[in-house]
Amino acid sequence: MNVLGIIGWSGSGKTTLLTAIIPLLRHAGLRVSTVKHTHHDFDMDRPGKDSFRHRQAGAHEVLIASGTRWALLHEVEGLEPPLSDLLTKLDPVDLVLVEGYKTHPFPKIEVHRSSLGKPPIWTDMPDVIAVATDSILDVGQRAILSLNEPDMVAHWIMAWNSRPCRHSG
Repeated sequence: MNVLGIIGWSGSGKTTLLTAIIPLLRHAGLRVSTVKHTHHDFDMDRPGKDSFRHRQAGAHEVLIASGTRWALLHEVEGLEPPLSDLLTKLDPVDLVLVEGYKTHPFPKIEVHRSSLGKPPIWTDMPDVIAVATDSILDVGQRAILSLNEPDMVAHWIMAWNSRPCRHSG
């Protein structure tokens, strides 16, 4: 399974870029899954719903299913599971796009907006292989992609994904 990260500072447009390129990759015939990492506690359930009540009662896992989708909620006890363990939970696909996990070692695209006034991340991370930006930057040997051209980013990802020596998770 090929894994490519999308990293950047909060407010840089990571999710906006992802939601623009996923349909383009799907239209090109790729099966794509995503992993979103957050540093905040989150809840997909709403208080009062049966599945929420099951978890509150102490269920370790709750599987919610309907005719249109299913979701498995798993309570974490102890340390946060590593990305490599989480990737094993996914069905096989052509590409997994990971938003976050910026310190984990796998290939990444940094979304960089100079207008945020934040320093680039790529300078300290050799696994950042491309930078999607709305500015003119010197990114060294990395690919530079136009943040405002999702088609360009999607085509670059498809070319990267088709190379024989990709990193797999």
